Amino acid sequence: MSAYKPARGFFSNAFAIFGAASAAAAAVEGNRRPRDRDLQTLGINPANFHSVKRG
Repeated sequence: MSAYKPARGFFSNAFAIFGAASAAAAAVEGNRRPRDRDLQTLGINPANFHSVKRG
């Protein structure tokens, strides 16, 4: 296997992370729980999200 990754993969990953961060931030601002998919994209375990202190 080659270590080469096309630039498109990098950019699509960056957009996915940015989108997940925006969605999670909007959910928290609206006093809602972010979607599990968004938390997983950000590297956060959805099962542990409730224990995070905000504020």
